Amino acid sequence: MSLSIITSKVAGNAVEIAPRGEIDVDTAGEVRDAVAAVLTQSRPSRIELNMRLVSFIDSVGISALVAGFQTAEVSGVKLVVTEPSRFVHRQLWVTGLLGLFGAPEPYRANLASEQAADVANG
Repeated sequence: MSLSIITSKVAGNAVEIAPRGEIDVDTAGEVRDAVAAVLTQSRPSRIELNMRLVSFIDSVGISALVAGFQTAEVSGVKLVVTEPSRFVHRQLWVTGLLGLFGAPEPYRANLASEQAADVANG
């Protein structure tokens, strides 16, 4: 499976990088490059790495996230992971890196419908 990455501005002075697919030995450089490109083009206050659509990440992918975090930090920019898939959340937890990336909760696709049901049911 390949990897695609969408970069967009979000609320305030933040930028979201949203990879889709697998982050592994073949694609990890693309994530690192996306972070570097954002830092070259602008100085956002925050980079949000939305990992909702990442189905797999290996140790090389994790290393790319850490490298991106360090590059952003040197530039005075906070890099956080948002909406990690359950797989990504587990890998960050197992490696002890969940806190480094803001300790995000795993993304749950049906959370919005669950919340709507809770409101409807009182």
